[in-house]
Amino acid sequence: MSEAIHQILADWSLPIWLTAAIVITAAVYLRGWLAIRRTRPLQFTGLRLGSFFAGLGVLWLAIGSPMDGFADVLLSAHMVEHLFLMSVVPPLLLYGLPVVPLLRGLPASFVRLIAAPLMRSPALRRFGHWLIAPLVAWLLMNASFLGWHVPSAYDFALEHENWHVVEHVCFLTSSILFWWCILRPWPTKFQQPNWGILLYLVSADVVNTMLSAFLAFCDRPVYAFYLNHPNPFQVLPLQDQMLGAVIMWIFGSLAFLIPAVIIAVRLAGTADARSSTHERSLSYED
Repeated sequence: MSEAIHQILADWSLPIWLTAAIVITAAVYLRGWLAIRRTRPLQFTGLRLGSFFAGLGVLWLAIGSPMDGFADVLLSAHMVEHLFLMSVVPPLLLYGLPVVPLLRGLPASFVRLIAAPLMRSPALRRFGHWLIAPLVAWLLMNASFLGWHVPSAYDFALEHENWHVVEHVCFLTSSILFWWCILRPWPTKFQQPNWGILLYLVSADVVNTMLSAFLAFCDRPVYAFYLNHPNPFQVLPLQDQMLGAVIMWIFGSLAFLIPAVIIAVRLAGTADARSSTHERSLSYED
């Protein structure tokens, strides 16, 4: 093990509050999942449970494990952390259909006295529906993504730990809203995917590509933090920036384009089926 890795591991300490929050969330979800599985076994499968737990695990890996220490000294590791928060954790959590299991897993008194009145509030319900409108969710996610990669904001977050936490919260929450519009987890009203969702995904990939290309082809380090805090791995800041940009470009694009291709194939199949049905109906009429 290199001295640099040893030092990062030595400086790492278990984040008690984050770890406790994740464990409690997992326990609440499991309690609710076991309760609702009795009446909806086909909907709440083991795969749903595993997906939600995997999402919590990747979340801890990104910001609670020693990986966060590597992200503090390497831009490339920081980009991997951002990818986890924005493109891996949200779909895994949402595939677990978290809303009802989390509510069922909470103490009944808490749901009756606090959660239920809030959910019945017309103003909060309107606000929630507004947040998961595709245009709003798209703008919030991409504004967060671009805004925190502005050099002054990026450097400020790395210099101030509390603001670094705010950055992570922005990435995670805005990305949950973004992926909510695609997965629409129950009990959100299901809407048949249409061709507009492809524009939703592809346009997000365009934003990711533009930022990645700028960082990859820029002839100087963009973020002063990595110039003022040389990393212990002896990687040149410009090389590290290029590697981080390539990671974000390739894997960030795959996160958008793979779902887009899957949805496009399904839409094309549906269109073909409708066309065949229409042709058969016409032949019967003849």
